Amino acid sequence: MITITLVSTRPDASTTEQVIQAKTGISLMHAAVGAHVTGIAADCGGLLTCATCHVYVRQPWLGQLPPADADETGMLAFTASECRPESRLSCQVMLTDALDGLTVDLPRTQY
Repeated sequence: MITITLVSTRPDASTTEQVIQAKTGISLMHAAVGAHVTGIAADCGGLLTCATCHVYVRQPWLGQLPPADADETGMLAFTASECRPESRLSCQVMLTDALDGLTVDLPRTQY
């Protein structure tokens, strides 16, 4: 099991953190949905046909991920919140032991 921290920013600019434990070998999206994380809608269930599992991956973990492929990059163009260099779709982030301690920021909205 690895530890993941998901950070949400409230309208007043304060933040809340939700720390979850997840099995390796599954996607970040599946781990977050399984832990009932608010802020990851995952409307397509991880089929890479929506952009409602958008997250911002913090360093140093972003540098440990393989680059987004063309399908993910194309879908990132449809995010409701600003797409940034650290934007990823959590359905495409596969959890490994090397990602223990992973921290991601959730966008203000997925819609």
